[in-house]
Amino acid sequence: MQSQTPPKTFTYGFVLVEDFSLLPMTSAIEAMRMANQILGFKAYSWYTITHNGAPVKASDSISISADFDFSSSFNQFDTIFVCAGINVVKQANPKLVQFLTRIEQKHQKLTLGSLCTGTYLLAHADLIKQSRCTIQWDHMEMFCEAYPSLNIESSLFVIDDKRITCAGGTAALDMMLNIIRNDFGRDVSTQIGEVFLADRIRSENERQKIPLQASLGSSHESLINAVSLMEANTEEVIDLDSISDYINVSRRQLERLFNKHLKDTPSRYYLKIRLNKAHRLLTQTSMSITDVGISCGFSTTPHFSKSYRDFFGISPSNERIQQ
Repeated sequence: MQSQTPPKTFTYGFVLVEDFSLLPMTSAIEAMRMANQILGFKAYSWYTITHNGAPVKASDSISISADFDFSSSFNQFDTIFVCAGINVVKQANPKLVQFLTRIEQKHQKLTLGSLCTGTYLLAHADLIKQSRCTIQWDHMEMFCEAYPSLNIESSLFVIDDKRITCAGGTAALDMMLNIIRNDFGRDVSTQIGEVFLADRIRSENERQKIPLQASLGSSHESLINAVSLMEANTEEVIDLDSISDYINVSRRQLERLFNKHLKDTPSRYYLKIRLNKAHRLLTQTSMSITDVGISCGFSTTPHFSKSYRDFFGISPSNERIQQ
């Protein structure tokens, strides 16, 4: 008698750091759990990992226990995701870097990945310099400033050979459903999506949607393009006439669009984009106040400080002290 080929199985690990985002991790795990139920065998196994084996609190203060610590053997693992969330810069410590570097060197067939802001930690360990990657949109500016040479995309997730990076949130479900489809076929991934009430499975090519796009929808393309242009040009500020020409509307029409849908003037909205970027850089990076101002289109530090104080009610220096 011919022996049957054993079914494919995969083992996943989730490295948890303080203040990690719980939703992406549970979304990925739930997809694997449901795959096991539909397939009728344990195709996927998953385990949590912390630096000392102690529980770690997520950003919502829920404490998650650990199955392994950094000294454990990971010979049987296929993929390890680094899970992070808020305050990710504080989690870039030597112990984590040493662990990730050891995993990379000792287990060359293993895939390394990240959920939410975990991409920052992979970059800090110098482990994605040859790969395309993504990160949660709210940390995109910080990440680009810290690692300008990386091939950073605004995709929901990126699967690039032995690296998988995911922007977090519900995108982790889409990422895992795409992986399951590759492992066991479209029927399985579709059934999982139906159980979880997902109207469709988003692909790797789809971009993260900024809140404006989500709220306005696709019927206000000119306005969305204008805002996108502003967001892409925060260091070298472009004038409103150039924005109007680019999106092929008059300046007066541009002003009407902003007033009607955003209750603001284009120049004021543009300033808010730059100042919100400055806030993220001040709270998420160690860039000097002068460099933050320059990165956000302010030619002098006093001008930047006054604009920041007028908008947030606190000076950039005091904002930094509070972190």
